[in-house]
Amino acid sequence: MSGAALGLEIVFVFFLALFLLHRYGDFKKQHRLVIIATLLAWYLCFLIVFILPLDVSTTIYNRCKLAVNSSPAESNGSYVTLAPSKQKCFKPWSYIPDGIMPIFWRVVYWTSQFLTWILLPFMQSYARSGGFSITGKIKTALIENAIYYGTYLLIFGAFLIYVAVNPNFNLQWNQLQTIGIAAANTWGLFLLVLLLGYGLVEIPRSHWNGAKRGYLLMKTYFKAAKLMTEKADAEENLEDIMEEVRKVSESIKYNHPLRKCVDTILKKCPTEYQERMGRNMDDYEDFDERQNSYPSEKSLAKLHKQVIYSVQRHRRTQVQWQILLEQAFYLEDVAKNESSATRQFVHTFHSQEPENKIIQYFYTPTVEWYWECLLRPWFYRVLAVVLATFSVIVVWSECTFFSTKPVLSLFAVFIQLAEKTYNYIYIEMACFLTIFFLSICVYSTVFRIRVFNYYYLASHHQTDAYSLLFSGMLFCRLTPPLCLNFLGLTHMDATISHKNTQPTAYTSIMGSMRVLSFVADGFYIYYPMLVVILCIATYFSLGTRCLNLLGFQQFMGDSEMTSDLIDEGKELIRREKRKRQRQEEGENRRREWKERYGNRDDSTRSRAVHTDQKESSFSETNANRPLSKYTRSNGRTERDRIELLQDAEPLDFNADSVNDDPLESDSGR
Repeated sequence: MSGAALGLEIVFVFFLALFLLHRYGDFKKQHRLVIIATLLAWYLCFLIVFILPLDVSTTIYNRCKLAVNSSPAESNGSYVTLAPSKQKCFKPWSYIPDGIMPIFWRVVYWTSQFLTWILLPFMQSYARSGGFSITGKIKTALIENAIYYGTYLLIFGAFLIYVAVNPNFNLQWNQLQTIGIAAANTWGLFLLVLLLGYGLVEIPRSHWNGAKRGYLLMKTYFKAAKLMTEKADAEENLEDIMEEVRKVSESIKYNHPLRKCVDTILKKCPTEYQERMGRNMDDYEDFDERQNSYPSEKSLAKLHKQVIYSVQRHRRTQVQWQILLEQAFYLEDVAKNESSATRQFVHTFHSQEPENKIIQYFYTPTVEWYWECLLRPWFYRVLAVVLATFSVIVVWSECTFFSTKPVLSLFAVFIQLAEKTYNYIYIEMACFLTIFFLSICVYSTVFRIRVFNYYYLASHHQTDAYSLLFSGMLFCRLTPPLCLNFLGLTHMDATISHKNTQPTAYTSIMGSMRVLSFVADGFYIYYPMLVVILCIATYFSLGTRCLNLLGFQQFMGDSEMTSDLIDEGKELIRREKRKRQRQEEGENRRREWKERYGNRDDSTRSRAVHTDQKESSFSETNANRPLSKYTRSNGRTERDRIELLQDAEPLDFNADSVNDDPLESDSGR
């Protein structure tokens, strides 16, 4: 089993990162380098989280061996026996041989740092560039990152000059490396506490609110109103950009040197706009630079960038609108089925995607009713209580982990109790649950936050390349300080425990923070206490209230604007529901008509042809009759035929001015 656990977790984490990236990214449309770079960043960060518990258990075993070897001892199989006390150091099942973990951590850490500080920022600018060639995109990316890279080089150069001039400093290369790591971890810890304070409160609260059907439905109506506004804005923006593309396409003829750039822009446009504009190849007029003013290549690159952004945003809002509709319809079905006497879940609309037969066999309507209407709310409440308990333990430990005598950090108490009995399974499970919960609180906040339209992780393959790369940067910068904070909470870091014991392999790669005493003894210890203030601010929704005052509508139960948006969203969902019902009714009528009259034999067809000839002769003989009689006698039959064969798409109108129900309008007339 030596090293087998490490290999299994490496493979498992790779498929986990691949699954998440497939959910948010689009492997078919996005550039391969973007997919590979983002996958590598996510994979390395998740790998650190999963492998660190194995490093802790291996370190505890190595400490036991050192303690045994310091006294007269004798070896016995897979453990070492201490002669005086008969103490046994059992080798853990996931033991990793010496020399593997330091190399592993060194490769993983420096690769992630290269990604987050050099490669990913460059690829962000490359992905957002509107250039038409690889050279042009690289040039644009270098120009945009010149200030970014120049700032770091200036700071590093000033520090080196200060160290060289000051005779009191005699730093070696390892110490300079430690200072660089400490600077990166300080920046990451600053952002880590902000995200952690939000996640520790919001994750338990979101699960508790998930048990409230009325709350979820009202929030869905609120999201529908906001998304409709964003969807309309995206459509209007796309129309404006497509109008500019049309003008450029008409002005630049087929034999213009910049026509290739225009064709590249047209390929990025939606299909319906491409068909509308065409390739402008039907006219063979030569261009004349003296008579017309043509756009430059720089302006075309800017237009290309706008087209990519507007098309991505329009596609994302369309997909999100359909997903939100399905969610709203399902929540309304849950609210209706709660009072069902048959205790069988009935859907208003059938699922558009084919369901798995195995799931259909086990997840019957009765099972679905018991889960959705009875068990799921209680499950969410219990889960919320468990998560809230974990949050309280984390907050307490963050405020007391610096105390070693007595040990006040609960995570350190749990690990030390297990260390006395050398229960490695318990140690690894406790470490994994602790760091996994911390990672969920931090990473889920990264997936939830949205910085206008520049950074937004949208599921169902709707995340753009810029947001994917930016998320990879955040993960690589947040994960190392997250792991150091975890080691401090469990007192596995010698800087916190103040013990002269063997450090973990991960801590040895980071180096001793004693080089910067104000960071090791000050910032790393007292700054995490701010998580208490952030948790209180999140609990009372201070950030949400501030955003609401600034004009960014947020879901707040006691706000008049929220109530108006809920009513607006409810009306939008009702219209879409009636529209889909009419579509399904029309499809059912056409299906019934096809099943009843679709398969005719040849005699029936000849009879229909003979009938048409008789009707045509009858119309000729009665052409001089009054039209009112013909209309009166055949008007109802014709109307029934049209209603049966056609499914007229209703126009979108306001419910305040005209009634939505066509039956009620007919009865009114």
